[in-house]
Amino acid sequence: MKFGVNTLIWSGEFDQSLFHLLPGIKAAGFDGIEVPIFHPERFPAAEVRRAVADNGLECNACSVFLPGTSLIDVDPDVRSRAMDHLKVCVDAAAEAGVSILAGPLYSPVGYLPGRRRTADEWSRAIEGYREVAPIFTAANMVLALEPLNRFETFFLNTAADAAALCDAVDHPAIGILFDTFHANIEEKDIAVGYRTVGRHLKHVHTCENDRGIPGSGHVEWDAVFAALREMKYDGWLTIESFGFALPDISAAAAIWRDIERTPESIAFEGVKFVKSRAA
Repeated sequence: MKFGVNTLIWSGEFDQSLFHLLPGIKAAGFDGIEVPIFHPERFPAAEVRRAVADNGLECNACSVFLPGTSLIDVDPDVRSRAMDHLKVCVDAAAEAGVSILAGPLYSPVGYLPGRRRTADEWSRAIEGYREVAPIFTAANMVLALEPLNRFETFFLNTAADAAALCDAVDHPAIGILFDTFHANIEEKDIAVGYRTVGRHLKHVHTCENDRGIPGSGHVEWDAVFAALREMKYDGWLTIESFGFALPDISAAAAIWRDIERTPESIAFEGVKFVKSRAA
């Protein structure tokens, strides 16, 4: 397995101002970083690729749909803007040497219409992913869709629904990112959730129940890692948390307090725990 850290722990964007972090990330035992590409027009892809390689690291990426873009909206213009965003993100990610683009790429985080999803929304998602899948294949990249908890999205919450969506899309470039933080809220048994996503699992976020240091809370880590070993999962285990005072990110992720002593401790103490359990 490979061990990663999402740079949202430090900032809502990743650019040259954060390159000084890379030697410390490498020294802490990480194999790579996961960077946000929320505004691809501002993402310095070529520079990121060089900086990551110079430090002996690899790079994955995450993205979201911003307000006014959604793959499931009834308005075709909104869906078109979402597709355009995905395509530009793929271009930027490919230039940065990324092989996995992950995230809740169906509707904006926090969009809650006060009802269940509809069959039409489900169909629009399937249609959109089938359309974009060849673009990911051409870029030697996969899209790892992330189910979120019910307080962040109404569309995709559980392992079973994520697996059903990927079954319907039926394309090897479209898979699942399964995050222990969200699963801790939505699954009866997190390990069963991992087995449920099964062959569609492309990426793993190893996050504690409060987004603090992995191993410090009540996520059932032994069962999670037993399931991953049983599945012969050999991909990324990435710690994701968020800076404590990043206005846009804090609002989206509901970070209203200092979860640990410092955001960095989540990464640098957490990786020791994750490695010990993955061994």
